[in-house]
Amino acid sequence: MVKLDTIISLAKRRGFVFQSSEIYGGLNGCWDFGPLGVEMLRNLKDLWWKSMTYRDDIEGVDASILMHPRTWEASGHIAQFSDPMIDNKTSKARFRADNLIEEFIVRLRNKKKDNLADEIEAKLSQAKEPSDYYNIIIQYEIPDPVSGTKDWTEVRNFNLMFKTFIGPVEDNGSVVYLRPESAQGIFVNFNTVLQTTRQKIPFGIAQIGKAFRNEINTKNFLFRTREFEQMEMQYFVKPGNEFEWYEYWKEQRFSWYLQLGIKQENLKFKDHDKLAHYANKAVDIEFKFPWGWGEIEGIHSRTDFDLRNHQEFSGKKMEYVDSVNNERYIPYVVETSGGVTRSFMAFLCDSYDEEDVIGENGKTEKRTVLHLNSKLAPISVAVFPLVNRDGMPELAEKIYKDLHKNFRAQFDSSGAIGRRYRRQDEIGTPFCITIDSQTLEDGSVTIRNRDSMLQDRVSESNIKNYLDERLA
Repeated sequence: MVKLDTIISLAKRRGFVFQSSEIYGGLNGCWDFGPLGVEMLRNLKDLWWKSMTYRDDIEGVDASILMHPRTWEASGHIAQFSDPMIDNKTSKARFRADNLIEEFIVRLRNKKKDNLADEIEAKLSQAKEPSDYYNIIIQYEIPDPVSGTKDWTEVRNFNLMFKTFIGPVEDNGSVVYLRPESAQGIFVNFNTVLQTTRQKIPFGIAQIGKAFRNEINTKNFLFRTREFEQMEMQYFVKPGNEFEWYEYWKEQRFSWYLQLGIKQENLKFKDHDKLAHYANKAVDIEFKFPWGWGEIEGIHSRTDFDLRNHQEFSGKKMEYVDSVNNERYIPYVVETSGGVTRSFMAFLCDSYDEEDVIGENGKTEKRTVLHLNSKLAPISVAVFPLVNRDGMPELAEKIYKDLHKNFRAQFDSSGAIGRRYRRQDEIGTPFCITIDSQTLEDGSVTIRNRDSMLQDRVSESNIKNYLDERLA
């Protein structure tokens, strides 16, 4: 498995991801997507959107980031959306108490102390109150991983929502929150979408959008950040049918990652031992990151918790009327919620490879390559003149400009041809076109495949058809 530092280095060096506000020392837990990163991110979101909404039973919305504060009372976020926080008095380091315990369990398992790890894990699964986490930390003398000391404060709950104010006066009446999840924007629009589309149960509403959480600790590059993007779909079903649709969406979402090239051995389901207050069933799709398994998407059976609470808090009916069967009910919901940036990172990690190949000088050299699905690759095709003379650069630039009308293309005439291939391999470009002396004679070009490194001879007039067939 590739090391995390290797992925971070590649992401910065090649223009995928940069530290936010880096010239000022950076802002912890915030990242900027560079020229290649934003293209790959757009491809990822487009693929998700088409897979979810290019069907008869799912509609799309784009809800506002700022919502009426009563939204978060109804959803339970104001009362319950918090993490247990603990500080070490010596190092001044701050931790999520549950993460501190989980990481201690991992260290115990690495030392083959499985019985003790099982004992602590059982207690952690039952922990609910701050005092529960504190008692585990004190009882098992869990040390601060920074200083090694065990001088802890009490555990306290820390609400993760970012608070701001609307209007010119900063008082309690003008408080609003940056949304901590995008799902509530779907729930509050349930009736409006239902009325404007005339959908019938079962049907879904999908959304891609930013969310914000004031995480106690950000870590592992893009895995846990304070600003992130979600790809969410809420599927509304008749009560009693939720588990059937839950299984359906589990299979659909797992298959989506496989179809886009994630290796099967790097994906797994993980059922929730502890269910959220709104759920009657939940599972995560986990990816094997460089540090271990981590969630990239959750599938949750949310019951009617959200719609029922919004009905209570708003006074507006959130019922579905089935005129055919003469029924009236509040729908149950099956949710699929994927992290855009986490998925982005999973695809980068999964596709990264280092291969030994024979270079132009006949010696073995290392080739770094991203075996990205061609639909995800930020650049679809690169165009090179073999040498910068004899009219090759001019012809190469003409072909490049023609292709750029239909494909995300790149022109490169700098350095040896082998070096140019390596640059494109490293960013995952699936095809490279070279204009050589034969092109000048018969109008044919070579098209090199990233993964096999084999080349086809193709006439200039057939380049677009060739790429269309292989990128489709």
